[in-house]
Amino acid sequence: MRIIYLDIDSLRPDHMGCYGYNRNTTPNIDKIASEGVRFNDCYCASSPCVPSRGSFVSGRFGIHHGALTHWGPGGEFQYPEGDGHSKEIPFFTRYLREAGMKTVTFSSFGDRHHAWWYFAGWNEVHTHTLREGNENADEVNASVIPWLKQHGTEDNYFLHIQYWDPHTFYTYPIEYMEQWKDAPVKAFPDEATIASQQEHSFPRSASFLHWGDKYPATMPGQISNRSDFKHAVDGYDGGISYMDKHVGQLLDTLRELGIEDQVCFIISADHAESMGEQGIYLEHASATEAVHHLPLIIKVPGMPNQGTAIDGFVYNVDVIATIADMAGLKVPSGWDGNSFLPALQGEHWQGRDYLVMDHALYVCQRAVRDDKWYFIRTYHPGLYLHFDEVTLYDMVNDPNQTTNVAEQYPDIVKEMDHRLSEWQHEQARKPGYKVDPLQKVIETGPWKYLSVDDWIRRLNQKGWSEAANQLRTTYCREAVQPAYDG
Repeated sequence: MRIIYLDIDSLRPDHMGCYGYNRNTTPNIDKIASEGVRFNDCYCASSPCVPSRGSFVSGRFGIHHGALTHWGPGGEFQYPEGDGHSKEIPFFTRYLREAGMKTVTFSSFGDRHHAWWYFAGWNEVHTHTLREGNENADEVNASVIPWLKQHGTEDNYFLHIQYWDPHTFYTYPIEYMEQWKDAPVKAFPDEATIASQQEHSFPRSASFLHWGDKYPATMPGQISNRSDFKHAVDGYDGGISYMDKHVGQLLDTLRELGIEDQVCFIISADHAESMGEQGIYLEHASATEAVHHLPLIIKVPGMPNQGTAIDGFVYNVDVIATIADMAGLKVPSGWDGNSFLPALQGEHWQGRDYLVMDHALYVCQRAVRDDKWYFIRTYHPGLYLHFDEVTLYDMVNDPNQTTNVAEQYPDIVKEMDHRLSEWQHEQARKPGYKVDPLQKVIETGPWKYLSVDDWIRRLNQKGWSEAANQLRTTYCREAVQPAYDG
């Protein structure tokens, strides 16, 4: 079996043609989707980059692999206890390799995030530059294409290719952005919404994107109106288009080798990207729909249901379990994913009833998602003081997550909170459980050592007066000071 896994950073499914987007951003990926299946309801269990790819290599939720943030307490990857490698909780890459598959990655992710655990288990690791991420797709293909020409006709390999282009900064040739100059942009957010967002002053807010002194023309410096928003969308879509062109180069190479129809393609992302939802732009900073909803396209030679879409909730760890199942391997008992191979075989299959997801880099949150409701509990606001402690969105009537309806539906809040508590208890009962890394972030994160007055002073020093005022009025110092002081 030849498997090529395309790991596309920050890619939203609703900006892809095969998911109904009105712009022709992904013609080559769309071709793969037309010969395979696409899943409508795939989500990363933990965001952003490090937690998600921790799940990729380990098959586990962030609460178990431990790397729930990018550094410091709560960001330490937890290896299974004992010498050697666990048979119950194997590294995904090592598990495939032990079964006789050649495992190869073209990715600078581990170098970028000092995530040395990511490199375990591969036969070959190609970092191809020293840029520590954000290589353009042409730089990636400059290493991948020669490898394919030399090894592509071999059998039994898992080839992982990471493309960064939809992730800021957008450094592709500007004509890929300019192709959208006459293309309409989606309706949300409208001018009134953008105007209301100007009061925010947190990082990646409409008025404070804060890219620094130098950023490419493919990106706006702020979002003050719909024109700026179109600039942001055009820039993002330009990165997707540039990446897709190079996916086309992969297909051309496979065609030249005579194996285009003999390769299994899996296309997904580590996380997606906010484009105005919750007032956040061009960032993956919360446990929200915009950040956690992923594309997932799978093409298997000879599959019976080509060109179809599949509904049903799946996690990214379910994708890992399914790959193992496709390779004829038993899903390890210590993994958190469930195989959905029957769905690929055209058999009856039902996704999960609901999902629990978390984020602990910019804000400490856990979310519960079902067919209608999206519930978020914010344990610490971190850099985003505008999040309510409890948030409930009606995803059927409010897909852009604009209105918190928690007070209107107390029974739904109770049920979703119960699901969250049940999930936490279930994880704590699993063998090898140590401590919830989210609690480590809350208890020992940088905010632990600052009083409310310290926060207000520092926010004012940075010119974030609105955020300082919001902190002053939202948090009663007498109530929270003991927690901050420990």
